[in-house]
Amino acid sequence: MIGILMFVVALVLLLAGFPVAFTFGGVAVLFGVLAEGWDLFAFMPYRVYSIMQNTVLMAVPLFIFMGIVLQKTELAEQLLESMGRLFGGLRGGLAVSTILVGALLAASTGVVGASVVAMGVISLPVMLRYGYSRALACGTICSAGTLGQIIPPSIILIILGDVLGLPVGDLFQAAVIPGLALVALYVLYVITRARLDPQAAPPIPFADDGARSTFTQYLVALRAILPPLLLIVVVLGSIFTGVATPTESSALGSVGALLLAVLYRKFSFAMVYASALETVKVTAMVFAILLGATAFSMAFSYTGGDQAVEQFLLQLPGEKWGFLVFSMAIILLLGFFIDFVEISFIVVPILAPIAETLGINMLWFAVLIAMNLQTSFLTPPFGFSLFYLKGVAPAPVTTLDIYRGVVPFILIQVAVLASILIFPSLYGLK
Repeated sequence: MIGILMFVVALVLLLAGFPVAFTFGGVAVLFGVLAEGWDLFAFMPYRVYSIMQNTVLMAVPLFIFMGIVLQKTELAEQLLESMGRLFGGLRGGLAVSTILVGALLAASTGVVGASVVAMGVISLPVMLRYGYSRALACGTICSAGTLGQIIPPSIILIILGDVLGLPVGDLFQAAVIPGLALVALYVLYVITRARLDPQAAPPIPFADDGARSTFTQYLVALRAILPPLLLIVVVLGSIFTGVATPTESSALGSVGALLLAVLYRKFSFAMVYASALETVKVTAMVFAILLGATAFSMAFSYTGGDQAVEQFLLQLPGEKWGFLVFSMAIILLLGFFIDFVEISFIVVPILAPIAETLGINMLWFAVLIAMNLQTSFLTPPFGFSLFYLKGVAPAPVTTLDIYRGVVPFILIQVAVLASILIFPSLYGLK
């Protein structure tokens, strides 16, 4: 019961707003010392050293650096303007272009905050000016911005690969079809909504300046799309063909991002320094949480919490299917309140041994978790995408508009999650 109490206390402190890394570390020390004494933490330095030597996790700061550099090249702005000109004349076209740009940004940068903010600053005012439903506009931007969680190269996929002991390259390949299916369903929803409710997504005369012919606009759009597309092909192609490991391809992607900065005439040493500094901050946050979670997992195991959880989950009705449904429901519920990083480092290590005991395909299990964790960015009250968009949204847009807008997209994500669970063969996962 000490282990279960430990988990509950940690969750309460997180909901109270205490820093994640210090919450996990502090709770681990408190309950670990009470249960086993200070000797429990004698091997903690070796665990820390093992984490710092993990070559798989080296890809995390490199992919973060790649995303931040591409953010500073104003890649999102150029993509949105070009795609908006091409699709804006269609009913719901600007929302469709926002989703497609979100998918491209996901595969090239993977930085959710940057994608949501960029699309919120550029697309949202235009959608509102031409009479788009505030809820639909907000929901489209938030959901398109979170695609970086499931479309490779994704930080969460790297973390799950390390936690579950899976090759990150295999995990990237396994996540491609589910990610594309999600994009397709987003687009289908927007088109259907625009047909059923024409006032919610009217066509937009983006080319009303008359300065550019249709052919010229296609050329401009192609010029904006090709460079990031080439980077995607280089980074993911090198992994999928076995030419490079994910860690090596992340280094390749970082160099490619710098070359794109030169191409877009945004390169400067000040930009590189600012990108590196921001990368260090984000990476330090991720690894601080990892160290705190390592201490927490160790104390949780020694107090017998993992055994209690394992016994409970193994006794669920339906065996494998009961475990899968229950674990997905728990992760979905926790996603309403805590971040994907905490869930990955605390909850997933508890579930993984049970999944292996039940003979579950771990690659399938990892994709299920990744799709589930993406939903945590959209679910109120603590979905990060909601906060990002609210921070840059014009005055007429309320928090309620954003909450209402994301509900259909959350349901789409849950539907895709259910389809992966029920029909894994459709996604090449079984």
